[in-house]
Parts: sequence; structure tokens; C-alpha cells
Amino acid sequence: MWPLLIVVGSALLPGERLKLHHIIGAILGFLGTFFIISGGNGFALNQDYIFGYGLAFAAAFTWMAYSLLSRKFAQVPTKAVINYCAISTGLALVFHLTFETTIFPNETTQWLAIIALGLLPVGAAFYFWDHGMKNGNIQIVGASSYAAPLLSTMIMILFGRAAFTWPVAIACLLITLGAAMAAKDMIAKKV
Repeated sequence: MWPLLIVVGSALLPGERLKLHHIIGAILGFLGTFFIISGGNGFALNQDYIFGYGLAFAAAFTWMAYSLLSRKFAQVPTKAVINYCAISTGLALVFHLTFETTIFPNETTQWLAIIALGLLPVGAAFYFWDHGMKNGNIQIVGASSYAAPLLSTMIMILFGRAAFTWPVAIACLLITLGAAMAAKDMIAKKV
């Protein structure tokens, strides 16, 4: 939901102009993600998880607010994200030691996977996201964010952890079409 909120919320920023194709692109991406999550079977809210849904909704608004406000504070260097990641890591360690049981990986590949997760999706991704929000086209970055669930699904398919089904095929089409639609102005300039 947060990519859609970023695209629509970008209209509130000075100098940004939200166009119909940005909204259509974000909605297509949202629908594509829905197909991945639901498996094409619809979506029903389970009353047992209402609190979790509420937290997810709050997280979507928090990420949207952070992303849009980063444009307002563009003078803060992207290097500052390294500090935020270090603080988050410290807090995660404190909460882990307080509330969870520590289980150490027993294979080198597991340690390498943990290190790779810390450096790439957690570290580098936040760094590049901040740079994109401060310097890029917010509508395109927001709509293109729907590629994340698609890429993770494709990786699971590649490693035999999921099957390529018709809902995944529809999601591929919708997310790709949505990103292209949101980037229409940029694509038209290059042609």
C-alpha cells in the first residue's frame, strides 16, 4: 500500500505534479501485488489479525511520510542513512536480546546470507531509496516499488520455493505495465 500512498502523496510536495498516468500506474502495481499476495483467490481479513493489520497500515503511512519528507530535507546528505541503519541495528539487537532466544546459524552459507541481507536489502536499499526520494522522480520511484514483491516471488520460483502460476503471470503484467505507465513522461522524453 505504501507505494500507492507515496505516488498520491507526492502531489502535496512543492514543485511536484501528479498526473493521471501516475495514479493509474500505481493502481496497476497495487493490483499486481494483490494477485501475488492473494494467489488469485481474493483476500479476506481474519479477525484474529486485526491488530497486525493495523500495525501494517500504520507502517505504510510511516514509510510514506518518511519518504515524502526526505524530499523536504534534501540538503541532508544520503550518507546520514548509514547512521539510521546503525541505530536500527542497535535497537534490533537490544530487542532481540530482551525478547527472543538467540539461535546461531550452524553453516557458513547461513552466515553469508545474514551478512548479505544486512548489506544489500537493509543497508544499500535504504541508501539508494533515500537518494531516489531526494533526487529522483517520486511518482516513478513509488510506482516502481511494486517490483519488490514481484522480484522476491521470482527468486522463490527460481529456487523452487514457489510455483509460476497464472496469478504470478498476471502480477508480472500488471506491475510492469504500472511501472511503465507511471514512467510515461520519462519514456516519452527518450523516444
